[in-house]
Amino acid sequence: MSRLKTVSLRRRVTLSVMIVLFAVMVTLVFTVDALFASQSSRDIETVLLDRARTAQQLAKTQKYSGNQLVHKVDGMGVQVLLTMQDGTTFGGEPDNGDRFRSVTRALPDGSTIKLYGDTSVLSAAQIRLRNLLLAVGLGALAVTAGALIFVVQRALAPLDAMTTLARSITGGHRGRRLNPLRTNNELGRTAAAFDDMLDSLEGAETTARASEERTKRFVADAAHELRTPIAGVQAVAEALMQTGLDEAGAEERDRMNLLLVRESRRAGRLVDDLLALARIDAGLELQLESVDLLALAEAEVSRSRLLAPDLDIEAEGIAVSVVGDPQRLAQVLVNLSDNARQATGPEGKVRLHVGVFAGRATITVKDNGPGVGFADRERIFDRLTRLDEARDRRHGGSGLGLAIARGVARAHGGDLTCAAPDPGEPGAAFVLSLPLSAR
Repeated sequence: MSRLKTVSLRRRVTLSVMIVLFAVMVTLVFTVDALFASQSSRDIETVLLDRARTAQQLAKTQKYSGNQLVHKVDGMGVQVLLTMQDGTTFGGEPDNGDRFRSVTRALPDGSTIKLYGDTSVLSAAQIRLRNLLLAVGLGALAVTAGALIFVVQRALAPLDAMTTLARSITGGHRGRRLNPLRTNNELGRTAAAFDDMLDSLEGAETTARASEERTKRFVADAAHELRTPIAGVQAVAEALMQTGLDEAGAEERDRMNLLLVRESRRAGRLVDDLLALARIDAGLELQLESVDLLALAEAEVSRSRLLAPDLDIEAEGIAVSVVGDPQRLAQVLVNLSDNARQATGPEGKVRLHVGVFAGRATITVKDNGPGVGFADRERIFDRLTRLDEARDRRHGGSGLGLAIARGVARAHGGDLTCAAPDPGEPGAAFVLSLPLSAR
């Protein structure tokens, strides 16, 4: 795995700017030097051409001898060599021709004049200008480097604030934020992302703590729930062992055996429910196929009538098909129907309505029992939660049925909620919603 390079950002920014400035300064010096040399060469050539034109004008007047013409034209860094038609020369060539620029022109009288411009003065000026530019450039670079150290430190102050905040959070101080004034620039966006990350981390910590507390509470409640039937099994078994089968009557023996079976079944149901929740948490495996919800509701009605012949329970609605696991969905209806029967009693009224609402298939289980208060409509789905402890324990309820039912519903891509009853009607209403299409 590659590691992040942690070069000092201040040093990197300062060196980068200094390198760019140095490159710009060198380019500027060479450019100015080249332009100065080119312009100086043109200036010398212009001077020589002007002197040549002057010599041509003087030669037209024929008032000046060759020597006089040379004295009129030369001087100010210009030397003249005048060659007459007969070969006579006036003036002279410079000793070091390498540092002179020359221009040759013919005069009206047939003679030839050659002018030499001295470039040594311009070369010296060019060298002084070059040295001046280098000195000024190096001085500017030094001043810029000092200013950059201060400016970069000020510019990177928000990063120092982020570092300080991160270290304080590492030390256990929560709740502090950067709160950038503007989020439309790089530092603002970085600070906003940093705050969002801290919010997510604190939210995750809070969720983790809450989950840990729920897990601890659930384990404690599960242990408490298991202790009751196990203690009953142990008590009955010890009573049978102490009493002896020969000394106990047939009726007392049957009663103890019935208690033993009932408590063991209660413990077995609780263990089965706990295993079902563990499977849901791990990811429930579903055997998907097309399921007719109305037929599923009618099958549950038949089962409930066998258990409670006096119960007024019916299935109504329309035939709706979904893709799901028929055994798991039937388990949901069993839990809802059993809860409704326990709430209303054996002579209560329960209705299973199948329909479609907001593009989803729904099964609504209503009863005419005492109902569920508004504050308990979400809490009732918590694990090991009972609204009526005495009644639920009497009927062997573990407080896990609704949690399992909601887990199965969500594994199908749906949900299970406790809805408000219709106005003027008593009881509770549980709505199972499922997607009409396959997951």
